[in-house]
Amino acid sequence: MLASLTQNLSPIDQSTKASHLLVILPKLEKIPKKYAIPGEESLKKLLLRREILLTDLQNTPVSATLADGELCTWVMIDSGEPIFNQQTLIRKAIKLLLIENPSEVYIAVYGTTHQKKCFSELAVYSAWVNGAILPARKKKPMRKPLAKIFLHGYQDDKNFTSQRALAEGNLLARGLTVLPPNELTPKTYRQQIKKLAENEGWKYQEFDLSILKEIGAGAFIAVAQGSDSEDAAIIHLQHHSGQNSQHKKSIAIVGKGICFDTGGHNLKPARYMRGMHEDMNGSAVALGILLAITRAEIPIKIDCWLAIAQNHIGPHAYKQNDIITALNGLSIEIVHTDAEGRMVLADTLTLATKLKPDLIIDFATLTGSMRTALGSRYSGIFSNRDELCEKAITAGKKSGERVCVFPMDADYEESLESTTADIKQCEIDGDFDHILAACFLRHFVNDIPWIHMDLSACNHKDGLGAVDSEVTGFGVNWAVELLKNI
Repeated sequence: MLASLTQNLSPIDQSTKASHLLVILPKLEKIPKKYAIPGEESLKKLLLRREILLTDLQNTPVSATLADGELCTWVMIDSGEPIFNQQTLIRKAIKLLLIENPSEVYIAVYGTTHQKKCFSELAVYSAWVNGAILPARKKKPMRKPLAKIFLHGYQDDKNFTSQRALAEGNLLARGLTVLPPNELTPKTYRQQIKKLAENEGWKYQEFDLSILKEIGAGAFIAVAQGSDSEDAAIIHLQHHSGQNSQHKKSIAIVGKGICFDTGGHNLKPARYMRGMHEDMNGSAVALGILLAITRAEIPIKIDCWLAIAQNHIGPHAYKQNDIITALNGLSIEIVHTDAEGRMVLADTLTLATKLKPDLIIDFATLTGSMRTALGSRYSGIFSNRDELCEKAITAGKKSGERVCVFPMDADYEESLESTTADIKQCEIDGDFDHILAACFLRHFVNDIPWIHMDLSACNHKDGLGAVDSEVTGFGVNWAVELLKNI
């Protein structure tokens, strides 16, 4: 649950009972006399003692205990810097306060009206996503959730509706991703999704294994058949906001939801199997996007498709050299059972195309080679439209969730040529597997405008951008920024 927000145009003064304060300043050489900032004398003494300049607050926030025992953090934001840099500084500043486990945080913003608006939006969002508590199973929780945020210096007539929606979407994605694999099985995941759909008014439809076998979704079934419990399914959620839905863009969001990935018969070693309960992150991001779009009341039609399964070992599990027929009739030669994500996405994308959306976007923790190529600060994208690549990059810059475009030219397809089937699933050597995975998926979108995001930034040590946890929820803000401008 997010902290409640109280907005106040008056400054924080001695009559304000605040225990934890965040002061956000614009780029300044010195503090103007018109700025009556909390703890100004303490800040001057701190800067003098550390032998640093006021402008150094553009690089590192600082904090000190004031005369009455309040903890105050000061940070300076250069509006000309990229949004990602601004988010990072504010996240680090808020962390200096949240480390003391406060129930309330006071935020004071200074600058021009536009600067105060931007600083307030960044700070309130960061306080919401970092002040909430992600699921954990410790007897004694490490900290309690932030209950209240008091904002001074700027007032938003819409009560930061957009930032709240984004925070709720991000927290849903992160909260689902951190759940342990014995709790989030395909069965329990489907139950949670169904309950969420009921709460949000989404239309819910399941394609369970019996239906998928009947319609010939062989690529999905090949992965799911290795599990003892036949609880895998493709979930279809529909959200049509407002009226005149026939005039709105129709968007299909597709997410990979592998609740645990052992690698199948090509078993992962222990160091690579650890954390594989997060292999459902693409589906969690898709759900987070759907929730944020719903709460923000953005006027688009969304069909959300979630491929929910596990990749296990067993007597029925698929094997190398198997020939599988996908839902679109394409025969696939299995090369590596740990390339299961593209298999479940293949049939899910095929289902999504049947409704002829204006745009398909899929999200998946798909390849290790993407993380090798980019690290975990960016996520990689592919598209069959050049103009979508440009829009995706712009959305990354505006949202602070940065993306890098990769090629998938036609000559890469040579690596997927098979002598026994229509296409190979992958190559045994995965040097550029992220590109081959995208080339493979392209065969299942029927030339509908399409973006594929390989979520290399789903997990980043010490947090990323506005988010302080290792699980980042990357993709929710990016997608909302992209879709509201489509």
